[in-house]
Amino acid sequence: MIAKYRRQPMPMLLVHIIEYSLVIIGSFLVAIAFNLFLLPNEVASGGVAGISTITKAVFGWEPSLVQWGLNIPLFIVGVIILGKKFGLKTLIGTIVLPFFVFLTAEWPAATPDPLLGSIFGGMSAGLGIGIVFRGKASTGGIDLAAQILHKFFPLPLGICVALFDGLIVITATFVFSVEQGLYALIGLFVTSRTIDFVQIGFNTSKNVMVITDHVEEVRQVLLQDIDRGVTVWNAEGGYTNADRKMIMCVVAQNEFSKVTQIVKRIDPSAFVVAMNASEVLGEGFKNS
Repeated sequence: MIAKYRRQPMPMLLVHIIEYSLVIIGSFLVAIAFNLFLLPNEVASGGVAGISTITKAVFGWEPSLVQWGLNIPLFIVGVIILGKKFGLKTLIGTIVLPFFVFLTAEWPAATPDPLLGSIFGGMSAGLGIGIVFRGKASTGGIDLAAQILHKFFPLPLGICVALFDGLIVITATFVFSVEQGLYALIGLFVTSRTIDFVQIGFNTSKNVMVITDHVEEVRQVLLQDIDRGVTVWNAEGGYTNADRKMIMCVVAQNEFSKVTQIVKRIDPSAFVVAMNASEVLGEGFKNS
């Protein structure tokens, strides 16, 4: 007799503990990046951290207080305008990040070289932000401001974020120098690339195949909630010889965890196989 083992879903309490831990760890890494690499070299690479770098140089204001002073009101406005979708984890990230910036304010700079500061500061910040995203949260700040702008103007969210970050970099150019503005651009680019790596690695898509007894429910969720096309194949069980249905769906990497959560919620015994899809052409992906 062949023993069958079913992987038990992770208890929700443990899931929440892990996600909150990721938010805290990620925020700490961002604070280290700010105080050890970016602030000492006056690299204002976007975001509320970039604003606090500028105000530190111009007015001598404590960066952590500036970040609190911007993050908390933006979070409140975001909840009022966009609704209560940010959750407690984002609120924690909004508060904890400036707290860690305050705690590590006296730590010595890792390098006096602004180029190294922008590169390694961008990498450290991107790593921290990516980890926070893994915890299904954000550190608030400019991301919330961009979402508010996106709500009232017909601009893509990515463009809204770029507008705010670009304005901060331009301001840094006038406050410091053109060279410092270029370093800020380097830091911003490295941060965004590192976030992508933490979130999706080198691949941008996943080819997901699902074998389940709840084919129609899973199919409808993938079509409507994930907004991805699906293909349903006729299959035969190799052990039981029973006729089965298999669903194939290609999703973006950052949608994969949502897909698995939904499938396991519908059918805890579903068999899910995912493969990297490095080149996907078609609707919703590349056109050529």
